[in-house]
Amino acid sequence: MTITRIEPGPRMSQAVVHNNTVYLAGQVGHGDSVAAQSRDALAQVDRLLAEVGSSKSKILTATVWLADMADFAEMNSVWDAWVDPANPPARASGEAKLATPDYLVEFLIIAAVD
Repeated sequence: MTITRIEPGPRMSQAVVHNNTVYLAGQVGHGDSVAAQSRDALAQVDRLLAEVGSSKSKILTATVWLADMADFAEMNSVWDAWVDPANPPARASGEAKLATPDYLVEFLIIAAVD
């Protein structure tokens, strides 16, 4: 059994690959709006997926956590421009108290790897 850990730290890895599946840690972004944080976090998703030989077209499932569901439409405006329209993943969204008050949105991604 092979497990590959990407950007491991003392608490967590940014991604873990096992059996042609990559599991990303929750990705958060910087910025003062949900849109800015979403763009930044999804750029991190792109970077991590590329590092393991995957892409957004291979995302199996996405979970989106928002600090406030009132920001759902704003996050969706960024998501809709980013997601591969030919290969949209299964997705769930919900409201949660995130790790710090500065975080407005967090993306949890699982994708296939070639």
